[in-house]
Amino acid sequence: MSFPDVTEKWTNRILEVTIGEEPNQIVIGGHSTLPFLNFEGETPHRPYIAMEIIDVEPEEWGAVLTEPFGDTLKNPVDWAKKCIDDYGADMICITLNGIHPDFGDKPVEHAVEVVRSVADAINVPIIVWGCGDDEKDNLVLPSIADTLQGKNALLGSVTEGNFKTLVAACQMGGHNLITESPCDINIAKQVNILVSESGFPLERVVMYPTTGALGYGFEYIYSIMERGRLAALSGDRMMSPPVICRVGPEVWRVKEAQTSLEEQPGWGPAEERGPMWEAMTASTLFMSGADIMIMRHPKAAKITRNMIDELMDK
Repeated sequence: MSFPDVTEKWTNRILEVTIGEEPNQIVIGGHSTLPFLNFEGETPHRPYIAMEIIDVEPEEWGAVLTEPFGDTLKNPVDWAKKCIDDYGADMICITLNGIHPDFGDKPVEHAVEVVRSVADAINVPIIVWGCGDDEKDNLVLPSIADTLQGKNALLGSVTEGNFKTLVAACQMGGHNLITESPCDINIAKQVNILVSESGFPLERVVMYPTTGALGYGFEYIYSIMERGRLAALSGDRMMSPPVICRVGPEVWRVKEAQTSLEEQPGWGPAEERGPMWEAMTASTLFMSGADIMIMRHPKAAKITRNMIDELMDK
């Protein structure tokens, strides 16, 4: 008895975006099928892991997160080097928490110095993420774009209501751009339309649908991300850029990752539970179509990388 061939062939493919400088640049996207369904189409580029560093020492991190990095958390350059040399990070994401008006209100000069010193010390592609305060980000990120000119970095993020300043900065600096939206296809598409109509090429756009951590409506997030990928493969060009997800920042604020064994004896040791929570969140997201995962714990990054390796081999 034979069965009919039920493989699907799609009319479109995900756009390719190149980040970083030769010979260490990374290319994401390019898929002509759903994640890892290589019998239906091409998966030319693997998902990549960017490890997050922060411009100021993260005082809110617990022992499970701080222990693998030790004193390097006090120095962004040392921290970035450890992520690359010891933990195999494909990219480094510099999050500028310290410039936020409520968490230090560091000046432009502080952010520029941190980003410049890290960029000069490493050879992997760089992501720079603002603090989330529109006014401060619009003040700081253009200077960052100028500082990183020639580095072909990935900068973010822009939203439906705040995109013009960073779009112009990335155009001038020759960088790639992160477009942010809720995990909502219509809003994600609208942000990309606004950016595209401003003259910014979609081939330099990476989408960020604000997702969440495992256990927090995650099946809904998965279904929306998969629908977005299906729309792109079916011909919707405005949904065709690749996707980035902030796995670490989302996971390490939920109680399941942070709560100690003493507080919840039935949950098991936090040093195992937390990294596994992050790894399982990342694994689900790359199965739904994410191309870059921003991660924090090196054990979680290693587990995720091994899963990607195995799926790419097959």
